[in-house]
Amino acid sequence: MESTKTPSESRTIITDIVLPSETNPIGNMFGGELLARMDRAASIAARRHSRRIVVTASVNHVAFNKMIPLGSVVTVEAKISRAFKSSMEVYLDVWLEDRESGIKTKANEAIYTFVAVDEMGSPMPVPKILPESELEKERFEAALRRKQLSLVLAGKMAPKEATELKAIFE
Repeated sequence: MESTKTPSESRTIITDIVLPSETNPIGNMFGGELLARMDRAASIAARRHSRRIVVTASVNHVAFNKMIPLGSVVTVEAKISRAFKSSMEVYLDVWLEDRESGIKTKANEAIYTFVAVDEMGSPMPVPKILPESELEKERFEAALRRKQLSLVLAGKMAPKEATELKAIFE
């Protein structure tokens, strides 16, 4: 297994159109439909990074910032933002393409966590990540704070051990 990979090696892009069966009564995409698309893109990115079977561990954050109307062309872009021992944080950006101009605007974003497992479901180690762009570096640094916060809230880490969180407030 390679010991380090870049986020671009896991980059996954899924583009599709919003169909009538995927919309609510006012003609906008169901949130659950968007979540499913994001989960698929994130799982492919995690699989590309780990080259293992991957399972969704958590949906850490979802922001539904813009409605996505019927007939819209939607692009979901997923990349690994940080890899830990067996888990990977996947950052997703959702883009909405203007029908007339083709210009893409960011509509939504999400952060998922996946775990690499073997055929028996036991966690397996994953390669580290080496961020390249400024955005990748920002997301990489923030991922450790999010992980520590999640562990503290779940009672799996003592607040005094959350060094990255403490650094924010010092």
